[in-house]
Amino acid sequence: MTRFVFDINALVSAFLIEESVPGQALRSALNQGVVLVSVSLVTTLAGVLRRPRFDRYLTLHEREELVAAFVAGSQMVEIAERVRACRDPDDDAILELAVNGHASTIITGDSDLLVLNPFRGIRILAPADFVRQAG
Repeated sequence: MTRFVFDINALVSAFLIEESVPGQALRSALNQGVVLVSVSLVTTLAGVLRRPRFDRYLTLHEREELVAAFVAGSQMVEIAERVRACRDPDDDAILELAVNGHASTIITGDSDLLVLNPFRGIRILAPADFVRQAG
């Protein structure tokens, strides 16, 4: 089964604007395989989606339900191997998830991650590129 990792910004966009390119990428990934998550990613995602600025898109309750449904439909990965490779140390958590979960692809709009493509054999693609290739 093909395994995918999404960064926080791509997931937030996918959740808040279902028809966005990241939303299309997430649906495509879920149709092709499994999306990987870690405790760190879920904690960060839930925290970001609690921000009041997202109230104009969905209620807090709706956002919490989306996170719960997403986690239930994803595969939790335990992080055993640490990775220190990104210019932005916060992005190393995405690389760690991909490496530990044996992902085939990371979907991100983050240039600090995109410049590493490929990373240890893992493709790193922008959401639009992933949608184009999956289509």
